[in-house]
Amino acid sequence: MRELEFEAVNSAPVEEIVELYKSAGWWQESPEARSIIPAMIRGSYCFMVARALDGRIIGMARVISDGFSDAYIQDVAVLENYRRQGVGRELVRRLAQLCVSRKIGWIGLVAEPGTQSLYEELGFGPLAGFQPMLYGKR
Repeated sequence: MRELEFEAVNSAPVEEIVELYKSAGWWQESPEARSIIPAMIRGSYCFMVARALDGRIIGMARVISDGFSDAYIQDVAVLENYRRQGVGRELVRRLAQLCVSRKIGWIGLVAEPGTQSLYEELGFGPLAGFQPMLYGKR
């Protein structure tokens, strides 16, 4: 892995976060989309970024949690030129460890198809007997 800095943040440049969402294929432009990013970052239990030595954000991941019982790691995204170098793995490892250190007993995530082995290496496993669901999608 290249020399990087990992940091929990309360704010980040909107355009850099948009680039990460775009690189993951998750961005849908709308009049409101960019305006919610600052509140989304602040509202996360922990929003972590990976920065290149020049200070540019090249990866992100966040935890949504009440801080006591359950936590969800989501929005793990790394710019294409930095993928397969352990950046996403390190973001998830650090966030999971943060939750464990704060005694959060249930840490979950939804893995995209083909990414399960990454998360299994970090201690995650299938949630047997349960099906992820999304409101409003049929």
